[in-house]
Amino acid sequence: MNERRLGRSLVVSAMGFGCMGLTESAAAPDSAAAEALLRHAVDRGVTFFDTADVYGLGANERLVGRALAPVRDRVVLATKSGIRRGADGAFLGIDGSPAHLRAGVEASLRRLATPVIDLLILHRVDPAIPVEDSVGEMSRLVAEGKVRFLGLSEASPDSIRRAHATHRLAAVESEYSLLTRDPEAGTLACLRELNIGFIAASPLARGLLTGTLHEPDDLPEGDVRRNQPRFFAGNFDRNVALVRIVEDMAHRLRCTPAQLALAFLLAQGSDVVPIPGPTGLAEFDENIRALDVPLSAEDLGRLARAVPPGAAAGARHVPEQMATLGH
Repeated sequence: MNERRLGRSLVVSAMGFGCMGLTESAAAPDSAAAEALLRHAVDRGVTFFDTADVYGLGANERLVGRALAPVRDRVVLATKSGIRRGADGAFLGIDGSPAHLRAGVEASLRRLATPVIDLLILHRVDPAIPVEDSVGEMSRLVAEGKVRFLGLSEASPDSIRRAHATHRLAAVESEYSLLTRDPEAGTLACLRELNIGFIAASPLARGLLTGTLHEPDDLPEGDVRRNQPRFFAGNFDRNVALVRIVEDMAHRLRCTPAQLALAFLLAQGSDVVPIPGPTGLAEFDENIRALDVPLSAEDLGRLARAVPPGAAAGARHVPEQMATLGH
């Protein structure tokens, strides 16, 4: 697989693997199948794996650690810290305090069964804590050899600049897909000015861009997406209409809508690394073939015009969660 560079020095596969769905999804596979899927991804050339301390309340990191321990020297592990969840999984708020971040990293190192985290990402910028304080503590973890590179998630250009002035950032991770074009409004330009890479989370719009969802009831009972505005009945219908446009273009280009959506992101720049989160082997193999989908400038322009920024109906999270973004 081709490689891409995040920042100056962190080299990763052109497409990564978002691990959240292996424990946070209603379609999550059992532990053995999930571990087999992660090892299959390595065999197919994926070297970049993204998790977080709150995914599955630590279970996600333990799963990733077990599965990738035999190939640890061949992979780049990214994890995130800075959100608090209760024992029942409820969101308890953002915590970017140095004490929380340090404790989070120590716990992540144990769960991942690794002596060092390759990329530590501040999961959300805490508006109550200067970003310089959060990143300052993260930089001390780098100095201690517990972390190699630093990043932010869902941060504003102002916070990115301030954090980068405190310690060089390798990457910023935010949601980016054909249905979520927010990073194009200023974040990507800021990152390119500072030579910081971009990790595109939820590149298939939480499954909408796979073309496999036709009505809200296609989501299994208990699926977290049932509580996300883009999947509410009225919004869902409008978003599926946009996906139909993507499906028509994909048919003409002899690929699947998921492959077209991923190819679109891959074509946005060599500093963009999508991290789809497949939960099965067939889904993974479909996604990885997006690397072989050629898109001309005309194709990209037609697609961008057909699904323009702001076209998606509904916010990507409920108000409580939306309030944590963009600080």
